Amino acid sequence: MPTAGRQRGTAALLCLLTALATACSSSSPSSPRAETTTPNSAPAPETPGPEDRVDDVLTGLDRRSQVAQLFVAGVPLDDLASGDAIAQAGVGGLFMAGRSELPATDLAAIAARWQSLSPGPDLWVAVDQEGGAVQALRGPGFEPLPSALAQGVLPPPELAALAETMGASLASAGISLDLAPVADVVPPGTEAANEPIGSFDRQYGGTAEAVATAAGTVVDGLDRSGVTATLKHFPGLGLVDANTDTTADVTDPVTGPDDPQVTLFAELADSPADPFVMVSSATYPRIDPDEQAAFSPAVVTRLLREQLGFEGVVISDDLGNARAVQDVPPGDRAVRFLAAGGTLVLTVDPALVPEMIDAVLARDAADQSFAATVDEAVRTALLAKEGAGLLPG
Repeated sequence: MPTAGRQRGTAALLCLLTALATACSSSSPSSPRAETTTPNSAPAPETPGPEDRVDDVLTGLDRRSQVAQLFVAGVPLDDLASGDAIAQAGVGGLFMAGRSELPATDLAAIAARWQSLSPGPDLWVAVDQEGGAVQALRGPGFEPLPSALAQGVLPPPELAALAETMGASLASAGISLDLAPVADVVPPGTEAANEPIGSFDRQYGGTAEAVATAAGTVVDGLDRSGVTATLKHFPGLGLVDANTDTTADVTDPVTGPDDPQVTLFAELADSPADPFVMVSSATYPRIDPDEQAAFSPAVVTRLLREQLGFEGVVISDDLGNARAVQDVPPGDRAVRFLAAGGTLVLTVDPALVPEMIDAVLARDAADQSFAATVDEAVRTALLAKEGAGLLPG
């Protein structure tokens, strides 16, 4: 559909051509050419860019509404009606948690209802759709997906087609964000001991090169279908022996900041598809001996953003129900993640969102430096929505 600027430019051009044609037909060859002048016309207004559209949205949001954009809240797939109230709270997104056999058409209707209830920009509607053991949506409209390990050995054209088909099925259900693919590297022979990833065949291969190739193909395939991908779990869960969802004090004593399983995230994130990066809640002593990754400025800001150059959305792993974060008060989880350089707080437990927002607002009011960090996170979050077509205009 032509823009207003293009329509005005076309109209002006037609008027000018008409005037020139009339002048030519009314003059005789023997008549001296009359000098004509055209009135100065104002240049057509420039089409608003992404930053302009973000500015427009920000002017319509009070501070609490801005901060709410930094939260993605879980909604159980067996109780999707409970998402209505969360959508009305103006959060940035909703995460369909669990497993479902509902048809894609039913999910699309629910997602559309959530969008209509949201008082702010359109919501991210997210899901875990990896394949194999981690395929949240299995009803009509969703093909059975092989595990990531099986996907990783497919010829690239087949994997690209599979990823695009997976993305198309998600988009048809109103889902705009897939919390996939896993970009963790599990060394061959250690799969059974790697509880969160290798034991479920969630890895695309046993080397950084293999994972980068396959996961990159999935990112691009999802993008071609209009779904944003999420690279997880930075700086990697391929060398741990416990699951942060169910275990406290999960530690990876091996991974360092320059290891290939870390730097591959930069390679994958440097994509026109603009994938998100999810940060784990394990601890990496060779990077930061004191803080879990999700709460670590050394991991999120100095490594991911500064050393590896990632400027996009950093989303947390679950900061709601995960056992790894239960020793930290909920409000502090959100504050510390954002202070570390994160963008979107994911909490599977939606009941924690008000407490988390209150904590962020309290710190925001008391700490000018933190307030500037929140400003940057809100802008990053909204720019991602603009790129995904979730902002008005």
